[in-house]
Amino acid sequence: MVTNAASLGRSGVHDFILIRASAVILTCYTIFMVGFIACSAPLTYEIWHGLFSTLPMKVFTLLALVAVLIHSWIGIWQVLTDYVKNVSVRGLLQFVFVVAAFCYLAAGIIIVWGV
Repeated sequence: MVTNAASLGRSGVHDFILIRASAVILTCYTIFMVGFIACSAPLTYEIWHGLFSTLPMKVFTLLALVAVLIHSWIGIWQVLTDYVKNVSVRGLLQFVFVVAAFCYLAAGIIIVWGV
């Protein structure tokens, strides 16, 4: 079996499961946030701060950030593998996108956890 270092999973099935699981997590997070915003008519800073100061919300947000990282990593790898045939350009683009995704994850951790 040929393995690719740029692929997050070990196989196509593993990538398929990871991308579907991350999509479910992101969907749940989006539904929760839309529901919270819709039910909090006068959304003030105190309400917003109260939501994100609880441990379950911090963990849920961190899980969503990791899901974004996994989802984008696999998605970018699939798109670039299909449409960018030059290996050097594809490798550079994958590197740039993965570094950007990790920067988003790091920024999210710093923002949510106040590290």
